[in-house]
Amino acid sequence: MNQPDAADTNAPAARSMAIASLQRFLGDRLSTTPSIREQHGTDASYHPPAPPDAVAFVRSTEEVSEIVRICSRYKVPVIPYGKGTSLEGQIAALQGGVCIDFSEMNRILEVNVGDLDGTVEAGVTHEQLNEYLGSLDVFFPVDPGANATLGGMAATRASGTNSVRYGTMRENVLSLKVVLPDGRVIRTGSRARKSAAGYDLTRLFVGSEGTLGVITEVTVRLCGKPAAISSAVCSFPDIDSAVQVVIRTIQAGIPVARIELADPVQMDAINRYSNLTLPVAPTLWLEFHGTAASVTEQAGMVGLIASEHGGADFSWSSKPEDRDQLWRARHNAAYAAKALRKDGQLWPSDVCVPISRLAECVAETRKDLASSSFPTPIIGHAGDGNFHIAFVIDPRDPDEIAEVKRLNERLVQRALAVNGTCTGEHGVGYGKMDFLLSEHGEAMTLMATLKKAVDPDNIMNPGKIVRL
Repeated sequence: MNQPDAADTNAPAARSMAIASLQRFLGDRLSTTPSIREQHGTDASYHPPAPPDAVAFVRSTEEVSEIVRICSRYKVPVIPYGKGTSLEGQIAALQGGVCIDFSEMNRILEVNVGDLDGTVEAGVTHEQLNEYLGSLDVFFPVDPGANATLGGMAATRASGTNSVRYGTMRENVLSLKVVLPDGRVIRTGSRARKSAAGYDLTRLFVGSEGTLGVITEVTVRLCGKPAAISSAVCSFPDIDSAVQVVIRTIQAGIPVARIELADPVQMDAINRYSNLTLPVAPTLWLEFHGTAASVTEQAGMVGLIASEHGGADFSWSSKPEDRDQLWRARHNAAYAAKALRKDGQLWPSDVCVPISRLAECVAETRKDLASSSFPTPIIGHAGDGNFHIAFVIDPRDPDEIAEVKRLNERLVQRALAVNGTCTGEHGVGYGKMDFLLSEHGEAMTLMATLKKAVDPDNIMNPGKIVRL
């Protein structure tokens, strides 16, 4: 993908003056150390590092506001940073600038069990929040594979294995506190469960990847903990059979909490990495939440559907330790894929399609991958039509880079051809910017208009989502 040229206003002299002002404001909490800068310009993907000029470690919304005011004065880019787990270059400082690190803004500010909501600073991770909620009867349901921050999850519109029942960050964010490009602070909504008051600013900023403002606080929905949970895995003779079970389960209105799909390559990787002995075949991972009676009923209904489509080795467990082992292995799928090749580097990609087209898209993709020169496991959130490919490559090999680009483009174009999307949850960053015009057409003009209106100097994470 092409990286944008640096803006004319982002001159070295302006950056130096901005950094000097920030140094006076933050003292030793502003770092220009090369190793710190390198770390903050590197995400969890194949994208090469693009370090910022300085890293600011913040402790309050007020500090973020002042930092943005200084950067706005000198027209210096601002790049928010949570845990660095993004997968499409969202944290890359393509034009240099100042990275705002939220690791010290990690307080849980308020939990309202009766209203099923909570407010946290942007640096709180989803695992940290759920650990805090451990003694209460509520939990936060969005669970991406990495232990990402709530601010980063809101910015990238993250989801995960629970999204088929509980939704993504789009459905689970009630309100945000955001610092605008000129330093002003706004709150995008209230704790009310619905509102017809004005534009939906919360949804504007959810998924904006730091290109419109800096998220400093997140108010999220919480869910009641289910009385009973049951998990299972079931293997199938082919991908189509497994997907047909998914389709019939969803159409039957069975409130499955998780329904994941893994192909044989991914199952082999999982077995090796997590020391399991699951069948090396197309496999569904399932979980049901509810009362003991309802979970038993749901499991029985899905078991019957699975048996009609050749499902085998159906094994259930309601013991927490067994369920934890099962889902830990699922969440470690990316590490398992990477371990398939010594010194391999992950080039992850994802698309999302209507569920009725999932089987054909996965089958056609597997045909493409059959002759690839490197391991390419497929895993996905089958319940919402989202699937992932982990290209395990040698980033030093230009032939492999060219091959991945070709395969990834075919993957995306196949998804778009069935009215799907180029990314279900990884986001755009700059890695998938070139696909947005094919997906959105003239709507990209409106996105660019919004970007220019909110951020006229293009200092908010420039070079991502919208190319100006």
